[in-house]
Amino acid sequence: MIQIDEESIFNIIKSKKPHSVALNGPEPLLPKIQKVSENIEKEFNITSYIIGDRSWGSCDLNTQAADMLDADILFNIGHTISLENFGEKVFMINAFDTISFDKIASKCADELKGRYKTISLVTDSQHLHQIDAVKRIFEMNGYNVEIGKGKGQLNDAQVFGCEFHPVHKIKDNIEAFIFLGQSRFHSIGVALSTEKPTFMLDPYFEEFTQINEEADIMKKRAILSVYKALDARTIGIVIGLKEGQFAKIKALEFKKELKKLGINTQLLALTEISNEKLENFRDIDAFVQVACPRLGTDNFFSKPILSVPQALALIKLLKKEPVEEFFKIQHWL
Repeated sequence: MIQIDEESIFNIIKSKKPHSVALNGPEPLLPKIQKVSENIEKEFNITSYIIGDRSWGSCDLNTQAADMLDADILFNIGHTISLENFGEKVFMINAFDTISFDKIASKCADELKGRYKTISLVTDSQHLHQIDAVKRIFEMNGYNVEIGKGKGQLNDAQVFGCEFHPVHKIKDNIEAFIFLGQSRFHSIGVALSTEKPTFMLDPYFEEFTQINEEADIMKKRAILSVYKALDARTIGIVIGLKEGQFAKIKALEFKKELKKLGINTQLLALTEISNEKLENFRDIDAFVQVACPRLGTDNFFSKPILSVPQALALIKLLKKEPVEEFFKIQHWL
Protein backbone atom coordinates (compact mmCIF):
# COMPACT_ATOMS: atom_id res chain seq x y z
CA MET A 1 0.00 0.00 0.00
CA ILE A 2 1.36 3.40 -1.01
CA GLN A 3 1.53 6.14 1.60
CA ILE A 4 2.22 9.76 0.71
CA ASP A 5 4.31 11.84 3.10
CA GLU A 6 1.51 14.29 3.82
CA GLU A 7 3.25 15.55 6.96
CA SER A 8 6.10 17.01 4.90
CA ILE A 9 3.61 18.74 2.61
CA PHE A 10 1.83 20.30 5.59
CA ASN A 11 5.13 21.45 7.15
CA ILE A 12 6.21 23.12 3.92
CA ILE A 13 2.85 24.90 3.59
CA LYS A 14 3.08 26.10 7.19
CA SER A 15 6.58 27.42 6.52
CA LYS A 16 6.06 28.97 3.08
CA LYS A 17 2.45 30.17 3.58
CA PRO A 18 1.44 29.90 -0.10
CA HIS A 19 -1.86 31.24 -1.46
CA SER A 20 -2.17 28.23 -3.79
CA VAL A 21 -0.37 24.95 -4.48
CA ALA A 22 -0.28 22.37 -7.26
CA LEU A 23 0.27 18.62 -6.93
CA ASN A 24 1.30 16.01 -9.48
CA GLY A 25 2.80 12.55 -9.68
CA PRO A 26 2.51 9.18 -11.47
CA GLU A 27 -0.95 8.33 -12.78
CA PRO A 28 -1.51 5.39 -10.34
CA LEU A 29 -1.11 7.84 -7.45
CA LEU A 30 -3.72 10.32 -8.64
CA PRO A 31 -6.54 8.96 -6.41
CA LYS A 32 -4.33 9.38 -3.34
CA ILE A 33 -3.17 12.79 -4.56
CA GLN A 34 -6.83 13.80 -4.76
CA LYS A 35 -7.25 13.00 -1.07
CA VAL A 36 -4.13 14.97 -0.14
CA SER A 37 -5.45 17.93 -2.13
CA GLU A 38 -8.75 17.80 -0.24
CA ASN A 39 -6.90 17.70 3.07
CA ILE A 40 -4.81 20.72 2.11
CA GLU A 41 -7.86 22.84 1.31
CA LYS A 42 -9.59 21.80 4.54
CA GLU A 43 -6.54 22.39 6.73
CA PHE A 44 -5.23 25.63 5.23
CA ASN A 45 -8.17 27.13 3.31
CA ILE A 46 -6.02 27.68 0.22
CA THR A 47 -6.49 26.66 -3.42
CA SER A 48 -5.03 23.27 -4.37
CA TYR A 49 -4.73 22.20 -8.01
CA ILE A 50 -4.15 18.63 -9.22
CA ILE A 51 -2.15 18.45 -12.45
CA GLY A 52 -3.58 15.41 -14.20
CA ASP A 53 -0.94 15.08 -16.93
CA ARG A 54 1.53 12.23 -16.53
CA SER A 55 4.67 12.86 -14.55
CA TRP A 56 7.37 10.31 -15.34
CA GLY A 57 9.93 11.54 -12.81
CA SER A 58 12.18 14.43 -11.90
CA CYS A 59 12.72 14.98 -15.64
CA ASP A 60 9.01 15.67 -16.08
CA LEU A 61 7.85 18.00 -13.30
CA ASN A 62 5.16 19.98 -15.19
CA THR A 63 6.43 23.30 -13.86
CA GLN A 64 4.93 25.09 -16.86
CA ALA A 65 1.47 23.91 -15.80
CA ALA A 66 2.09 25.13 -12.25
CA ASP A 67 3.19 28.51 -13.62
CA MET A 68 0.08 28.78 -15.78
CA LEU A 69 -2.05 28.06 -12.71
CA ASP A 70 -0.08 30.70 -10.78
CA ALA A 71 0.56 28.16 -8.02
CA ASP A 72 3.10 29.30 -5.43
CA ILE A 73 4.36 25.75 -4.79
CA LEU A 74 4.46 22.58 -6.88
CA PHE A 75 4.57 19.28 -4.98
CA ASN A 76 5.86 16.42 -7.15
CA ILE A 77 4.80 13.24 -5.37
CA GLY A 78 6.28 9.75 -5.64
CA HIS A 79 9.65 10.45 -7.26
CA THR A 80 12.07 10.35 -4.34
CA ILE A 81 15.51 11.67 -5.28
CA SER A 82 18.52 12.89 -3.33
CA LEU A 83 17.30 16.49 -3.67
CA GLU A 84 14.37 17.71 -1.59
CA ASN A 85 13.53 20.63 -3.84
CA PHE A 86 14.32 22.43 -7.08
CA GLY A 87 14.64 26.12 -6.31
CA GLU A 88 12.03 27.85 -4.18
CA LYS A 89 8.95 26.45 -5.86
CA VAL A 90 9.25 22.71 -6.57
CA PHE A 91 9.31 20.20 -3.70
CA MET A 92 9.80 16.45 -4.08
CA ILE A 93 7.47 14.50 -1.78
CA ASN A 94 8.06 10.86 -0.91
CA ALA A 95 5.49 8.12 -1.46
CA PHE A 96 6.43 4.80 0.12
CA ASP A 97 5.06 1.32 -0.45
CA THR A 98 4.45 -0.32 2.93
CA ILE A 99 4.22 -3.92 1.71
CA SER A 100 6.76 -6.28 3.28
CA PHE A 101 9.49 -8.05 1.31
CA ASP A 102 10.25 -10.50 4.12
CA LYS A 103 8.63 -13.60 2.56
CA ILE A 104 9.81 -13.14 -1.01
CA ALA A 105 13.31 -12.05 0.06
CA SER A 106 13.65 -15.19 2.22
CA LYS A 107 12.37 -17.37 -0.61
CA CYS A 108 14.76 -15.78 -3.13
CA ALA A 109 17.72 -16.02 -0.77
CA ASP A 110 17.02 -19.71 -0.17
CA GLU A 111 16.53 -20.67 -3.83
CA LEU A 112 19.54 -18.75 -5.18
CA LYS A 113 21.86 -20.10 -2.47
CA GLY A 114 24.86 -21.77 -4.03
CA ARG A 115 24.48 -19.95 -7.35
CA TYR A 116 25.66 -16.55 -6.17
CA LYS A 117 27.68 -15.37 -3.19
CA THR A 118 28.01 -11.59 -3.67
CA ILE A 119 24.90 -9.67 -4.66
CA SER A 120 23.67 -6.11 -4.71
CA LEU A 121 20.22 -4.76 -3.92
CA VAL A 122 18.68 -2.02 -6.03
CA THR A 123 15.25 -0.43 -6.27
CA ASP A 124 13.14 2.56 -7.27
CA SER A 125 11.89 5.37 -5.06
CA GLN A 126 8.90 3.55 -3.52
CA HIS A 127 10.98 0.84 -1.86
CA LEU A 128 14.18 2.62 -0.82
CA HIS A 129 13.23 2.45 2.84
CA GLN A 130 13.11 -1.38 2.65
CA ILE A 131 16.67 -1.91 1.41
CA ASP A 132 18.19 -2.37 4.89
CA ALA A 133 15.60 -4.95 5.97
CA VAL A 134 16.07 -7.03 2.81
CA LYS A 135 19.85 -6.70 3.12
CA ARG A 136 19.70 -8.27 6.57
CA ILE A 137 17.67 -11.21 5.25
CA PHE A 138 20.22 -12.02 2.54
CA GLU A 139 23.13 -11.60 4.95
CA MET A 140 21.47 -13.98 7.41
CA ASN A 141 21.40 -16.51 4.56
CA GLY A 142 25.15 -16.18 4.01
CA TYR A 143 25.32 -13.67 1.15
CA ASN A 144 27.75 -10.79 0.83
CA VAL A 145 25.55 -7.78 0.05
CA GLU A 146 26.98 -4.58 -1.43
CA ILE A 147 24.93 -1.42 -1.83
CA GLY A 148 25.98 0.94 -4.59
CA LYS A 149 26.49 4.60 -3.75
CA GLY A 150 24.24 7.22 -5.26
CA LYS A 151 25.29 10.06 -7.51
CA GLY A 152 23.57 13.20 -8.72
CA GLN A 153 19.84 12.80 -8.08
CA LEU A 154 20.15 9.12 -7.20
CA ASN A 155 20.22 7.86 -3.62
CA ASP A 156 22.24 4.79 -2.59
CA ALA A 157 20.76 1.65 -4.19
CA GLN A 158 18.41 3.72 -6.38
CA VAL A 159 18.11 3.64 -10.16
CA PHE A 160 16.03 5.50 -12.70
CA GLY A 161 14.87 3.86 -15.92
CA CYS A 162 17.77 5.56 -17.70
CA GLU A 163 20.39 6.17 -15.00
CA PHE A 164 22.36 3.47 -13.17
CA HIS A 165 25.28 5.00 -11.27
CA PRO A 166 24.92 2.87 -8.07
CA VAL A 167 25.09 -0.43 -9.95
CA HIS A 168 27.93 0.61 -12.27
CA LYS A 169 30.28 1.58 -9.48
CA ILE A 170 30.26 -1.95 -8.08
CA LYS A 171 29.20 -4.21 -10.98
CA ASP A 172 32.62 -5.82 -11.39
CA ASN A 173 32.39 -7.17 -7.83
CA ILE A 174 28.77 -8.34 -8.10
CA GLU A 175 27.55 -11.73 -9.29
CA ALA A 176 23.84 -10.82 -9.42
CA PHE A 177 21.56 -7.82 -8.87
CA ILE A 178 18.29 -8.09 -6.95
CA PHE A 179 15.68 -5.45 -7.78
CA LEU A 180 13.02 -4.75 -5.16
CA GLY A 181 9.61 -4.11 -6.70
CA GLN A 182 7.34 -4.90 -9.63
CA SER A 183 8.98 -2.54 -12.14
CA ARG A 184 10.19 -4.30 -15.26
CA PHE A 185 11.01 -0.81 -16.57
CA HIS A 186 13.73 -0.35 -13.93
CA SER A 187 14.93 -3.95 -13.59
CA ILE A 188 15.36 -4.42 -17.35
CA GLY A 189 17.44 -1.26 -17.36
CA VAL A 190 19.70 -2.71 -14.67
CA ALA A 191 20.12 -5.93 -16.65
CA LEU A 192 20.94 -4.08 -19.88
CA SER A 193 23.29 -1.66 -18.20
CA THR A 194 25.29 -4.24 -16.24
CA GLU A 195 24.81 -7.45 -18.27
CA LYS A 196 24.74 -9.32 -14.98
CA PRO A 197 22.02 -11.74 -13.79
CA THR A 198 19.17 -9.54 -12.54
CA PHE A 199 16.20 -10.72 -10.50
CA MET A 200 12.99 -8.83 -9.77
CA LEU A 201 11.35 -9.42 -6.38
CA ASP A 202 7.57 -9.02 -6.51
CA PRO A 203 6.21 -8.70 -2.94
CA TYR A 204 2.58 -8.70 -4.04
CA PHE A 205 2.63 -12.09 -5.78
CA GLU A 206 5.51 -13.30 -3.61
CA GLU A 207 7.59 -14.44 -6.56
CA PHE A 208 10.94 -13.54 -8.08
CA THR A 209 11.80 -13.52 -11.77
CA GLN A 210 15.07 -13.38 -13.67
CA ILE A 211 14.63 -10.51 -16.08
CA ASN A 212 17.63 -11.01 -18.42
CA GLU A 213 15.69 -12.83 -21.14
CA GLU A 214 13.27 -9.90 -21.49
CA ALA A 215 16.23 -7.53 -21.45
CA ASP A 216 17.88 -9.47 -24.29
CA ILE A 217 14.73 -9.19 -26.41
CA MET A 218 14.66 -5.43 -25.85
CA LYS A 219 18.36 -5.21 -26.70
CA LYS A 220 17.87 -7.09 -29.97
CA ARG A 221 15.03 -4.76 -30.96
CA ALA A 222 17.24 -1.76 -30.15
CA ILE A 223 20.10 -3.12 -32.27
CA LEU A 224 17.71 -3.85 -35.15
CA SER A 225 16.45 -0.25 -35.06
CA VAL A 226 20.03 1.02 -35.38
CA TYR A 227 20.67 -1.12 -38.47
CA LYS A 228 17.34 -0.12 -40.03
CA ALA A 229 18.31 3.53 -39.58
CA LEU A 230 21.45 2.94 -41.68
CA ASP A 231 19.28 3.16 -44.80
CA ALA A 232 17.69 6.48 -43.80
CA ARG A 233 18.20 9.38 -46.21
CA THR A 234 16.52 11.88 -43.91
CA ILE A 235 16.64 11.64 -40.11
CA GLY A 236 14.42 13.69 -37.82
CA ILE A 237 16.14 14.83 -34.64
CA VAL A 238 13.51 15.19 -31.94
CA ILE A 239 13.98 17.64 -29.06
CA GLY A 240 11.77 17.01 -26.02
CA LEU A 241 10.06 20.13 -24.69
CA LYS A 242 9.60 18.89 -21.12
CA GLU A 243 11.90 20.87 -18.86
CA GLY A 244 13.98 17.94 -17.64
CA GLN A 245 14.19 16.36 -21.10
CA PHE A 246 15.22 19.45 -23.07
CA ALA A 247 18.55 18.76 -24.79
CA LYS A 248 18.83 21.21 -27.69
CA ILE A 249 22.63 21.28 -27.62
CA LYS A 250 22.83 17.50 -27.92
CA ALA A 251 20.37 17.62 -30.85
CA LEU A 252 22.49 20.23 -32.65
CA GLU A 253 25.60 18.09 -32.09
CA PHE A 254 23.88 15.12 -33.76
CA LYS A 255 22.73 17.32 -36.63
CA LYS A 256 26.29 18.54 -37.23
CA GLU A 257 27.75 15.01 -37.03
CA LEU A 258 25.15 13.49 -39.35
CA LYS A 259 25.60 16.32 -41.86
CA LYS A 260 29.32 15.48 -42.04
CA LEU A 261 28.30 11.94 -42.97
CA GLY A 262 26.00 13.12 -45.74
CA ILE A 263 22.72 12.55 -43.92
CA ASN A 264 19.93 15.08 -44.36
CA THR A 265 18.33 16.05 -41.03
CA GLN A 266 15.35 18.01 -39.76
CA LEU A 267 14.99 19.36 -36.23
CA LEU A 268 11.64 18.64 -34.56
CA ALA A 269 10.34 19.71 -31.14
CA LEU A 270 7.58 17.87 -29.26
CA THR A 271 6.25 17.75 -25.73
CA GLU A 272 4.73 14.27 -26.08
CA ILE A 273 6.67 12.00 -28.40
CA SER A 274 4.48 9.22 -29.80
CA ASN A 275 4.16 7.17 -32.98
CA GLU A 276 0.99 9.05 -33.86
CA LYS A 277 2.81 12.40 -33.68
CA LEU A 278 5.84 11.22 -35.66
CA GLU A 279 3.74 9.68 -38.43
CA ASN A 280 2.86 13.23 -39.49
CA PHE A 281 6.45 13.62 -40.76
CA ARG A 282 6.10 11.36 -43.79
CA ASP A 283 9.32 12.30 -45.59
CA ILE A 284 11.49 11.32 -42.63
CA ASP A 285 12.89 7.79 -42.69
CA ALA A 286 14.13 7.49 -39.09
CA PHE A 287 14.34 9.54 -35.92
CA VAL A 288 16.84 10.32 -33.20
CA GLN A 289 15.26 11.60 -29.99
CA VAL A 290 17.25 13.24 -27.20
CA ALA A 291 14.41 13.42 -24.66
CA CYS A 292 14.04 10.05 -22.92
CA PRO A 293 16.22 7.03 -23.76
CA ARG A 294 13.43 4.57 -22.96
CA LEU A 295 10.89 5.93 -25.49
CA GLY A 296 11.98 3.80 -28.40
CA THR A 297 12.69 0.62 -26.47
CA ASP A 298 9.47 0.59 -24.44
CA ASN A 299 6.93 1.80 -27.02
CA PHE A 300 5.86 0.95 -30.57
CA PHE A 301 7.04 3.16 -33.42
CA SER A 302 6.51 2.38 -37.09
CA LYS A 303 9.90 3.88 -38.02
CA PRO A 304 13.26 3.53 -36.26
CA ILE A 305 13.53 5.96 -33.34
CA LEU A 306 16.93 5.98 -31.70
CA SER A 307 17.96 7.06 -28.23
CA VAL A 308 21.25 8.87 -27.63
CA PRO A 309 23.25 5.62 -27.12
CA GLN A 310 21.67 4.12 -30.24
CA ALA A 311 22.38 7.26 -32.26
CA LEU A 312 26.03 7.16 -31.20
CA ALA A 313 26.14 3.53 -32.36
CA LEU A 314 24.59 4.55 -35.71
CA ILE A 315 27.25 7.20 -36.23
CA LYS A 316 29.99 4.65 -35.54
CA LEU A 317 28.47 2.27 -38.08
CA LEU A 318 28.27 5.04 -40.68
CA LYS A 319 31.97 5.72 -40.03
CA LYS A 320 32.72 2.00 -40.39
CA GLU A 321 33.88 1.89 -36.76
CA PRO A 322 33.24 -0.99 -34.33
CA VAL A 323 30.14 -0.64 -32.18
CA GLU A 324 30.52 -1.23 -28.46
CA GLU A 325 27.81 -2.34 -26.05
CA PHE A 326 25.87 0.92 -26.22
CA PHE A 327 23.55 0.17 -23.30
CA LYS A 328 26.39 -0.86 -20.99
CA ILE A 329 26.90 2.64 -19.58
CA GLN A 330 25.88 4.55 -16.44
CA HIS A 331 23.57 7.05 -18.10
CA TRP A 332 21.68 6.69 -21.37
CA LEU A 333 21.61 10.42 -22.21
